[in-house]
Amino acid sequence: RENTRESERTHERARERTHERETENMSERENTRQREREHEREREYTSEREREHMRERTHERERTHERERENTRERANTRERDREHEREREYTSERENTRARETGRTRERERERTRENENTRE
Repeated sequence: RENTRESERTHERARERTHERETENMSERENTRQREREHEREREYTSEREREHMRERTHERERTHERERENTRERANTRERDREHEREREYTSERENTRARETGRTRERERERTRENENTRE
């Protein structure tokens, strides 16, 4: 009878230890699941940050391309204005040369008339 009671106590202690191990294992599994959920949230957060950075880089590239296109347009406009100014300078210079030639011919005619008048008077 003593052996039976001792055996029952041994089995009871074994059941308690088994129950404790099962409780610990359940707790460990829950902790593991909690860590996995936390890691998943971190991965999602990291992925979202990476997507946001990609969007920002894409927008920055688009803004850079637009600035480059605008600069190209500005340079083309500047070259066109420079050509227009050069044409205006050439036109003005040509008009001034024409005017100078006409003035020179006019003076030459006046000198010619003056000489003719002087010759006539003599």
